[in-house]
Amino acid sequence: MAESKAALRRSVSLPSQVARRVEAIARRERTSASRVIVELIETGLDARDREKQEFFELADRLARSSEASEQARLKKELARRTFGE
Repeated sequence: MAESKAALRRSVSLPSQVARRVEAIARRERTSASRVIVELIETGLDARDREKQEFFELADRLARSSEASEQARLKKELARRTFGE
C-alpha cells in the first residue's frame, strides 16, 4: 500500500493481550509498535477488500450461471461467506 505523506494521529485502546503481541512483534522485527499497528491495519484493510471482491465475483458468477447445480453451489458459498454457516 502506498505511504501517505501526511499522518493523522489517532488514539486507540488495545486489550492487554493484543498490546503484548504487538510489542513482541515490534521487538522481533526491531521496529516500533506504531509501525506494527499500521502494518496490521493495512493488512486487515487489504484482506477486507479482497473478501469484498471475491464476494462480488461469486455473485457475478451466480448471475451468469445457467446450471442448477452450479447455482446451488454458488448460493451456498455466498451464504457461508455472508453468514458464516
